[in-house]
Amino acid sequence: MLGAIEAGGTKFVCAVSDEDLNIIERVSFPTTTPEETLEKVFHFFDTYEDLKAIGIGSFGPIDINKHSKKYGYVTSTPKLAWKNFDFLGEMKKHYPLPMGWTTDVNAACLGEYEVGSAANNDSCIYLTVGTGIGGGAIMNGRFVEGFGHPEMGHILVKPHQKDDFEGWCPYHRNCLEGLAAGPSVEKRYGIKAQEIDADHEIWQILAYYLAQALVDYTLILRPEKIILGGGVMSQIQMLDLVKKEFTTLLANYVEIPDIHSYIVRPSLGNNAGIMGGLLLARKSL
Repeated sequence: MLGAIEAGGTKFVCAVSDEDLNIIERVSFPTTTPEETLEKVFHFFDTYEDLKAIGIGSFGPIDINKHSKKYGYVTSTPKLAWKNFDFLGEMKKHYPLPMGWTTDVNAACLGEYEVGSAANNDSCIYLTVGTGIGGGAIMNGRFVEGFGHPEMGHILVKPHQKDDFEGWCPYHRNCLEGLAAGPSVEKRYGIKAQEIDADHEIWQILAYYLAQALVDYTLILRPEKIILGGGVMSQIQMLDLVKKEFTTLLANYVEIPDIHSYIVRPSLGNNAGIMGGLLLARKSL
């Protein structure tokens, strides 16, 4: 039996499956303090005595460098209770099992790569656009990472000519997350993104920022597929707007697959992260 944790900044999702990735049980609960949250994690997994491995995809930044003294830690997160918390270490204290450890977006990327929208491709990028923006990439079956993991949501972008918003990211202001994540809409207008009409100009502005990032990722990594998930991308009009802006900005400089098969939605939907966690668990055996 395999276990998985999709550790998000807002909520945790835990699941167990058989070795063929058929989910047996799945639960979710709010992310509070490490102590309170892990107590619920342990309560869930303790009922499964034949658990063989656990895969964890965590919000970050996290330390993925196996040579680092802080490998397995959540590091410089704005969630202060989790800052410099030894997440993987606490899990291993409770369960002496093989464990896979990566970011939440890497886990979602793995799920889509293995059994989702990028199945049968050798490379892909997964970007989630919601409360924050984060991305993971896989090239030839391996995560793109080095000293640390990518922080795709914090690349700097050029302001839209109709947008005077300075950005809300406390580190960079006008990075992609600061200008295009869900909270940027509320901070501009004082209402939730889902309350704004589909034909409002903000969606074209957000698409412009996202397209800039996708052009950068395309030019640097040349993936076979880009998968866009998250709450902002659930707006029905967003995918077409992003494709249009991307096509304009790329200007046919490099060849890509057909745009409609190149920039797509996650076929696993909200299951991408937890499925990736189960795959991590299976790979760790």
